[in-house]
Amino acid sequence: MRGLGDHLSIGERIAFYRKRRGYTQEVLAGLAGRSTDWLAKIETGRRKPPRIDMLTELAHILRVPLGDLLGQTVLVESGQQQDDVPAVRDALMSPRRLSRLLFGPEVEAQLPTPAPVAVRVEHAWNDYQGGRLGSVIAALPALLRAAQELEDRAARVGDDRRDCWAVSARTHHLAATTLAKIGESDISWLAAERAMRAADESDDPLVLASAARSGTHSLIANGRYDDALELGNTAAAWLSARVSETDPAALSLLGMIHLRAAVAAARHQDRPTATTLLDRAEELADDLGSDENYWQTGFGPTNVALHRLSVELDLDNISYVIAHGGIDVDHMPQERSVSHRIDYARGLSLAGRTDDAFVALRTAERTSPQLVRNNPRVRETLRDLIKQSPVTGGARSSEVFGMAQRCRAVQ
Repeated sequence: MRGLGDHLSIGERIAFYRKRRGYTQEVLAGLAGRSTDWLAKIETGRRKPPRIDMLTELAHILRVPLGDLLGQTVLVESGQQQDDVPAVRDALMSPRRLSRLLFGPEVEAQLPTPAPVAVRVEHAWNDYQGGRLGSVIAALPALLRAAQELEDRAARVGDDRRDCWAVSARTHHLAATTLAKIGESDISWLAAERAMRAADESDDPLVLASAARSGTHSLIANGRYDDALELGNTAAAWLSARVSETDPAALSLLGMIHLRAAVAAARHQDRPTATTLLDRAEELADDLGSDENYWQTGFGPTNVALHRLSVELDLDNISYVIAHGGIDVDHMPQERSVSHRIDYARGLSLAGRTDDAFVALRTAERTSPQLVRNNPRVRETLRDLIKQSPVTGGARSSEVFGMAQRCRAVQ
């Protein structure tokens, strides 16, 4: 629920939705198979927030999106920069998207060609990897309208119909991944579905494999971990049978599908499956030989190591995160490097290493202020750091509180 308040902790959000549903602590705890004391400590912050799988279960019981318990990401950076997600929603939900027969283009309509649109889409992908999500959201409405026009062009059965569908798939993939990143899980799924439909029409295995990544992002954002795992495994098996083992782009896409599926398995607390998928991805990364960025995957040995760390964090293996978190990520796309530093800071905070956690967060913020200041996990970590700060305050305590204010972790 937007407007509930970024400053609320996960426990306070659980309490809010529990009361709105009319449940007592005893009732909700019973439905979740936990003790009333456990829930009371969660709600009051005397116990660390539940793991993601338990949060997913609580969201299901309370009948709210998972993002409502985690805290939604908000794109507003300043009074001058506005959150244009409603315009993206309008572009995705235009009545013209429902039927080409009813809303086909006018005979004289000037439809775009795929090449110029593809250039604009790849520019927006670069913004995404650079952590400039506000710029991506601002560009998406026009890109989505152009994608619809390319689909109209493809319906005329021209020589470039496959290219038209491929660019549409790429556009909707970008929309789905970005929307999942900022907590818009419902329309993320809508964009992912359209990405995969367009990819089917493109008749290109790599386009479909890339679009399948958007489906896993959306399903994970919606807390549908079994479905994300099924999609990842199905896509991986399908792609493996259709591409060359020496194609670096195919290796990268297949590796990323395994990594996304591993995250889904970990969030479902399925360690054996997550480990198997990570090992498969590691083999592909070794075959690739270096960190590359085919299809904006950022795939290679480093990305596998980063996902292994993220998986262990979801599995509550904090000692692994601390022991292996010092990975060099300066050469990685900013979206990936910042995500790692946020994970590492979370692990350091849970281990009581508050100074190191704050340093990791500040480094991430300098890299991409927007990714950090709008991230629910950052807000939760900062609230934990404030609780662990000395009562007497000091320079570091002041810095933590200042960052918490910038990230809207406190009022």
